[in-house]
Amino acid sequence: MAYKRSPAYKVGQKEPYRLSRSKIEDFIRCRRCFWLEARLKIKKPSTPPFLINSAIDSLLKAEFDTYRAKKQHHPWQIEFKVNAKPFTHKDLDRWRHTFTGVQHLHQPTNLLIFGGVDDVWVTPDGELVVVDYKATAKDGEITNLEDSKWHDAYRRQMEIYQWLLRGEGHKVSDTGYFVYANGIAKGKGFFNKVEFRTNIFPYKGSDKWVEPTLVKIKQTLEGDMPKEDPDCEHCAYARSRTELTLITLQKRKKH
Repeated sequence: MAYKRSPAYKVGQKEPYRLSRSKIEDFIRCRRCFWLEARLKIKKPSTPPFLINSAIDSLLKAEFDTYRAKKQHHPWQIEFKVNAKPFTHKDLDRWRHTFTGVQHLHQPTNLLIFGGVDDVWVTPDGELVVVDYKATAKDGEITNLEDSKWHDAYRRQMEIYQWLLRGEGHKVSDTGYFVYANGIAKGKGFFNKVEFRTNIFPYKGSDKWVEPTLVKIKQTLEGDMPKEDPDCEHCAYARSRTELTLITLQKRKKH
């Protein structure tokens, strides 16, 4: 099934505007770049897809689905003392799909927020638990999120999923879990195999920032182009490229 990309936002539009979880993150990083894509469909330069990470995501989903079908705990849930097991629900496939995901229409802004969650577990009390798969390769054990801008984005990602599931009417735990697979680079060779050490650790989120941010997004969509963000590398590149073009044109005129 083909899914249409969101058209450019029109000032004063009445129909809901679809806004993905990742676009909310784009807004937090740079309002100008967000505005250019939402209003004029001018995108930032893209980066290569993380295909190995996507493969690990797919394999983890298949593995947890095996225990979901048997209504059993995954051995890792027992090892890391997670008081929850894979959740079975008729909408799970939709929740996981990138272009549908968990959805909630934020009435005050008329923004239809959506995002594809990796997995959902359930506690004995019936609370849903948001689960996010991550993969990397670095020295040392990964047992928590570091204080970095990338991990801040991971925190917000989980909190938005919690907010979305609550928006669909579910009882959701503040505590979610990261399933973090860390590739082991040390060894005698590749031999067509990479081994991983996977840790599962909790994160207690708060979605209180989500709705105020959606209000700011709506104001930005309705307003003029924001100023350049001095910390945004894309804004810096665009400015430098424009300056270089103007210098080149001036030199041509002189000759």
